[in-house]
Amino acid sequence: MSGLRAHVVVDRPRFRVDVALDAAAGETVAIMGPSGAGKSTLLDALAGLVPLNGGEVAVAGRTVERVAAPRVHTPPMRRGVVLLGQDPRLFPHLSARENVAFGPRATGAPAPQARADAEAWLDRVGLGGLGSRMPRELSGGEQQRVAIARALAASPRVVLLDEPLVALDPVTASDIRGMLREQLVGVTTVAVTHDAGDAVALAGRLFVLEAGAVVQSGPVRQVLGAPASAFVASVADMNRMPGVSARGGWTDGAGRVLVSADAGSTALAAEDGIALAAVFRPGDARIGGGAGVNAWQAVVVRVEPTVAGTRLHTSAGVVDVADAAAPWSPGETVWLRIEPSRVRFVPVA
Repeated sequence: MSGLRAHVVVDRPRFRVDVALDAAAGETVAIMGPSGAGKSTLLDALAGLVPLNGGEVAVAGRTVERVAAPRVHTPPMRRGVVLLGQDPRLFPHLSARENVAFGPRATGAPAPQARADAEAWLDRVGLGGLGSRMPRELSGGEQQRVAIARALAASPRVVLLDEPLVALDPVTASDIRGMLREQLVGVTTVAVTHDAGDAVALAGRLFVLEAGAVVQSGPVRQVLGAPASAFVASVADMNRMPGVSARGGWTDGAGRVLVSADAGSTALAAEDGIALAAVFRPGDARIGGGAGVNAWQAVVVRVEPTVAGTRLHTSAGVVDVADAAAPWSPGETVWLRIEPSRVRFVPVA
């Protein structure tokens, strides 16, 4: 039985959110998209905090929201869905233990049992022995751990994560990401994130939203490895050059011509004129050489020091070089090239 099946239609001031989403029981799916794409609106609608203008939501096989007759609207607290956001939103007047015990007690669990279960959950999220502390006595990372324990202690059928790690430092975020991966096993989860690392670590499938619609979906690594839009390319740290198929290869309006050694590349079987994007990693591009296939001119826009060397942002792609004292300057013209084995052609969203 499906853990979550939804078609969410919500009218917003600038566009309509119209998203079909599914997650099998126990599966984690990730949602990515630029700011304003409708990600938080989607989660709020699934949680029952925003009314639908169309569609329906089913949790564990039970319809909890439907616009068409017979209309169904289940209050948020009765859906079996919990929403965890960037702000832990702990009850400031309750201890960590009582915050976690709140959900079970609200559903009728005896206070001693609820508190015992809360202590067990605090131990599972790495806060054993801190149950008596008040939220103000906890760090931001510890507060987020309490919020996660509180959400899971309520035995939800679906957990919605709205970028709960975004406000944490990298080390704390990494620790909590690992804890989430362990604690969410068997729990149907929808995780909104801006971080490709979160998507890879937590989810099996990825849905990409832009302007309220799904523009790409599939296994996480497959989507990130074949970005169909500029946004996906940016989060996957890939170069993406729009163009069209041409004679078994790729070309664009500037006359650049690329070929690929990827046997599965869409362009190799496409008729001429099909919209495709050439994608490749900054570390796979090279500087030097001259005119020819898989080589093109570009103007250096910005030179950025990195831990591994230097990143050159150019008018036609980003290139990583190992030299920390790269001899190029903004405004300089350089030749870029890419080996056929390092470039792929993917459909344009």
